[in-house]
Amino acid sequence: MSEPKNSFLSPFVFTLICMAMMGGLIGLVAGVANGSGPLGLISGALFMFLISFLAIFLRQKELIVRYSICFFLIIFGFLFIGIIGVFLGLILGWFSGWFLYWLNLGRYRAKLQPYLSAGQVLWHYTFRVICGVIFVFLITPILVVMPLSFNAQDFFTFTPEMLRFDPDGYSLKHYKDFFTNNEWQRSFKNSLLIAPVATIVSVSLGTLAAIGLSQSHVPFKRAITAILISPMIVPLIISATGMFFFYSHVGNFLEDRIGLDKNFVGYVKVILAHSVLGIPFVIITVTATLVGFDSSLTRAAANMGADPVKTFFKIQMPLILPGVISGGLFAFITSFDEVVVVMFVGSTNQKTLPWQMFTGLREQISPTILAVATILVAISIALLVTLELLRRRSERLRGLSPG
Repeated sequence: MSEPKNSFLSPFVFTLICMAMMGGLIGLVAGVANGSGPLGLISGALFMFLISFLAIFLRQKELIVRYSICFFLIIFGFLFIGIIGVFLGLILGWFSGWFLYWLNLGRYRAKLQPYLSAGQVLWHYTFRVICGVIFVFLITPILVVMPLSFNAQDFFTFTPEMLRFDPDGYSLKHYKDFFTNNEWQRSFKNSLLIAPVATIVSVSLGTLAAIGLSQSHVPFKRAITAILISPMIVPLIISATGMFFFYSHVGNFLEDRIGLDKNFVGYVKVILAHSVLGIPFVIITVTATLVGFDSSLTRAAANMGADPVKTFFKIQMPLILPGVISGGLFAFITSFDEVVVVMFVGSTNQKTLPWQMFTGLREQISPTILAVATILVAISIALLVTLELLRRRSERLRGLSPG
């Protein structure tokens, strides 16, 4: 079977240019890490250019050449970086060999329509590169924080030991400080108390509101929906200011008239404020789920003698459950990560984890913040994966995707 036809007039020159650019980019990163960016750029481009030049002439022995590139980069990485360099050299060597022959032999056209011009093919992959660059731009701040949380020093920057992948430059002491420090643990427990309760309140009220607004006979549905989701649109500082004045009166009433404990009232105010922020997410996700809901099922249940409560829990809830859980996850993340409203409404006894992180940045620059940020990222990733699984399950239940 012949190789796909190459769209470019000079595959040889095109491949060398692309490989040199890739080598220069990798060399620039390595050079900056070692204090010499321009030298790394030139060295990486020249190195990859020479490797590609030889590999193209030996393309009849592709497998041997690719293994040789991997072996050479593994040795190179071990000599200059150490054990970590073996792993990096293996990945870089495998990708370089694959990418080189993918370009030179025209394999990039294998899954594209044969009638596409060279410009169209170039734009096809340029668009993918642009999307990848945007993704890297968005994810890089998170990826930078995570390795910094293992810094053995009390710095917010990469130390020379970390850049050399020296094991002495890494430590778990910041994580240990988080799990042993009373201030961090108290704020963490407050977050674990406030966020779930606020989520339950948001899900309960938001689900009922979404079901009510889905009824055709409800007047002024658009206006009511706009009001209910307004906390999601209004700037948070404005919402926090309004909540401060409103909940201060609510707190005075609960303390003076009813006689509730001041600390308990503080938690109630924060939970209610976070519930207000979470309800719009629940309304939007549940409303989207109700779009595909067959209302004839509820009428059939009523004809069979089921009361509205039983119909809701036996008929509606199982079908809209993915949307309810999705809204609950969004409400949980909103409450768990929120810092502005809790600073206006709560007191030091209700100090949450984001509030403690803000205090650490403002007052003492504690590197423990980086460890906490990494833990929060891990929790958010787990919740988002759960959200995606629920979304797919909802689509299968509604027949929007194959099972």
